[in-house]
Amino acid sequence: MVDALQGLTDGFAAALTPTNLFWALFGVTAGTMVGVLPGLGPPATIAILLPLSINLEPATGLIMMAGIYYGAKYGGSTTSILLNIPGEDASVVTAFDGYQMARQGRAGPALGIAAIGSFVAGTVGLVGLTFLAPAVAALAIIFGPPEYAGLMVLGLSLVLMLAGSSLLKAMMSAAFGFLLSTIGLDLFSGTTRFTMGQIELTNGIEFVALSIGLFAIGEVMMNVEEETGRQLFKVPKRLKELFPSRKDVKDSAAAIGQGSVLGFFVGALPGAGSTVASFISYTVAKRFAKHPEEFGKGAIQGVAAPESANNSATAGAMVPLLTLGIPGSASTAMMLGALFLYGLQPGPLFFRDNPDVVWPIIASMYIGNVILVLLNLPLVPLFASVLRIPYHILYPGIVVISVVGVYSIRNSMFDVWMLVVFGLLGYLMRKTDFPTAPLVLAFVLGPLFERAVRRSLILSAGSPTIFLTRPWSLAFLTITVVLLVSPLVLRNKIPTDVIEVEA
Repeated sequence: MVDALQGLTDGFAAALTPTNLFWALFGVTAGTMVGVLPGLGPPATIAILLPLSINLEPATGLIMMAGIYYGAKYGGSTTSILLNIPGEDASVVTAFDGYQMARQGRAGPALGIAAIGSFVAGTVGLVGLTFLAPAVAALAIIFGPPEYAGLMVLGLSLVLMLAGSSLLKAMMSAAFGFLLSTIGLDLFSGTTRFTMGQIELTNGIEFVALSIGLFAIGEVMMNVEEETGRQLFKVPKRLKELFPSRKDVKDSAAAIGQGSVLGFFVGALPGAGSTVASFISYTVAKRFAKHPEEFGKGAIQGVAAPESANNSATAGAMVPLLTLGIPGSASTAMMLGALFLYGLQPGPLFFRDNPDVVWPIIASMYIGNVILVLLNLPLVPLFASVLRIPYHILYPGIVVISVVGVYSIRNSMFDVWMLVVFGLLGYLMRKTDFPTAPLVLAFVLGPLFERAVRRSLILSAGSPTIFLTRPWSLAFLTITVVLLVSPLVLRNKIPTDVIEVEA
C-alpha cells in the first residue's frame, strides 16, 4: 500500500510535466474522436500512431496510447445514444436504452450519465489497478480454459435477461448469433467453416458490420416505413433539461457501482474484454432493478451500467498487460507490442524494475479521466442538438456514416454488403418482434465459448468432468443453473398469488 502510494505520487510528478500532459491530452482527444466515428477503433489508431510513439520516451508514448484506449470508451457512447450507431464494440449495449432515451427527448441526460458513470467507474478501476494489480493478476492466472468455459456459459445464460416478450424468440435469436460466430477459420484445424467459398469470410463476419446493420440501418428502415421521422426526436430547449437530474443520478448510482466493480474484474480476465463486461453488467442491472420491464425502453440504468463497466474494464485490462505480459484486448495487444519495441518486458517484476514507466502511465490515466469528463459534459448540449437535424437529412447521414465506418475497417465492399444484409435482418427482426440483443451477445461470446470448451476437452482427454472438478468452473455453472431455474420457480408461484388476490 505504502509503496503504491509512493509510486503513484512519483507517477503524478512525471505525468504532470508539460510534455506528458500534452500527449495525454492528445491521446484522450484522439480517442474520443475515434470512439465517436464507427469503424476505425482504438487498436487501429494505436497502430497508425505507433511509428510516432517510437520517437517518444517510453512513458510518454504509452501515455498517449493509453489515452487513445480509454478515450475511445467515452466517445463510443455518443453515436450509440444519438443515432443508434455503436462507435465501438462495447458501446452496443449502451444503444439498447440510450437510443430510446434520445427518442423520448432525454438524449442529454443519457449522454450526461454516460460521462459521469464513465468517470466514476474509470476512477474505481484505476484505484483497483493501483492497489490490487498483483492480487487480481494472481486470480487471472487461476483462470484456465474450464473456468473461461464456465464464465461464457454464465454469459450465454444471461440471454434470458434480454428475452423481451418471448423466451423462445430470444433463444432462436441467440442460436442464430452463435451460428454466425462459427463462420471463418477454425483455429484448431486450420480449415474454413461455412464460408461458402467467400475468401472475405475467412476471418469471420466483421462485428461492426453486424452491429451497425442490426441497430442503425434496421432502425432507419423502420422509421422510414412508419414515417415517424418528423416526430422521432424531442430535444428540450431549456439547458437544465439537457443534463441528468438528481433523480437520474440517484437512480443510476447502484448501476454505476456494480458496473465499476464488475467491469474491473471482468476486464482483468484476458480475452473477456469490455464488450463482455458491458453485457454482463447490463443484465445484472436489469436482474436487480426495481422495474426491469423498463430496460430496453429508455431506462437510465441501462445506460449507466454498461458505460461504467466499459470504462472500468479498461483499467482492468491493464492489469494482466503490466503484471503478466498478457494483453486483455486488441488495444492492449498493440500496447504490448509497443513495450517490446521499447525493449521492456512486462511481467511480475515490471512494477519493481520499471517504476519510471509504470507509475506515470497509471497517473496519466487519472488525469485523462478528469480531462475526459470536463471535455464531454460541456459538449452534451452540442451533441444533443444533432437530433434537431431534419429527418430527411439525418437518416441519409446515418447511412453514410455507417457505410464509411464499415468500409474503413478493411477497405472492403464485401463488408458494406454485409452491412446491407444485416440491416435487412435487423428490420425483419423488428417487424417480427425478435430481439437483437441475444444475437449480438451470442455472436460475441460464441468464439470465446467454443475455444474454451475445446481447449478444456484437450486438457482432459475428452472428459467433460473437467468442468465439474474445477472450483471456479463449477461455481459459474451453479450460478447459471440458479439463473435458469429461478424464473421458472417464480412463474409457478405467481398464478397462485394472483388468484388469492383476486379472491
